[in-house]
Amino acid sequence: MLDLTLNNGVTMPALGLGVFQSPPVETAAAVETALRAGYRHIDTAAAYRNEREVGEGIRRSGVPREEIFVETKVWVSDYGHAETLHALDKARGKLGVDTLDLVLLHQPIPTRFDRTIAAYRALESALGGGGVRAIGVSNFMPHHLEELLAATEIVPAVNQVELHPYFAQPEVQAANARHGILTQAWSPIGGITFYPGWGEKRRSVMEDPTLVEIAAAHGKSPAQVMLRWGLQQGRSVIPKSVNPQRIAENLDVFDLELSAEEMARIDALDTGVRGGPDPDQPSDAYFDVVIDEA
Repeated sequence: MLDLTLNNGVTMPALGLGVFQSPPVETAAAVETALRAGYRHIDTAAAYRNEREVGEGIRRSGVPREEIFVETKVWVSDYGHAETLHALDKARGKLGVDTLDLVLLHQPIPTRFDRTIAAYRALESALGGGGVRAIGVSNFMPHHLEELLAATEIVPAVNQVELHPYFAQPEVQAANARHGILTQAWSPIGGITFYPGWGEKRRSVMEDPTLVEIAAAHGKSPAQVMLRWGLQQGRSVIPKSVNPQRIAENLDVFDLELSAEEMARIDALDTGVRGGPDPDQPSDAYFDVVIDEA
């Protein structure tokens, strides 16, 4: 397993299990399966409504808590200084852990950025208090980062964004790198091309001829090639699956090495077209989501 060192010295497994859209009834088993297979990094979020099941899967796995990197996110309806501190208590309670290894703000909310700033300052204070090991953001574009950095003290350790061969966001990656922020890819194998409610033209990255050809040359799947592409470029990747075979397959990428030419061919697949929601156009309905108490 490859570890990455965050800008505050905390180490994090580069590859983790994502649980976005994993039904709660399937999440505990998926987490248990992943940890028994060798995963040591789990990514969840309050808005996924499966933090309790993630905690259950951790406990069922038998893997010691201190060996697992647990990452979650604060939803926007819990933004604000006191509200965000309470959101951390809720997350710890549902997950059944004393310490959160990484906490992210889920969205930038540019129309109410004062609340975004207040939420991040709460994360800063939590970081100093010992219940949180690292803090960061999710879905922040370069201009969101600049505004955040101008109003806060601690540079985010991570920025988790949509990133796969069809949408590589080079400007976001460059902005992250300038500030020493690790880029973490959600939807690293392109599942977002099927994101409900966004876009009518759907095509599967899994069936892309370039990826299929490169995968065949290495005796791997297109999904494994996409994950290796992300890892070789220094990113964290958090593929989601509840299928035991795919969970194991997604971890089996550390014996694969893509050539510079293959990497360049994958880079060339970028369409610049976002598959998920635009972070600059949040919905007011985001604030109507009530995150359950622990």
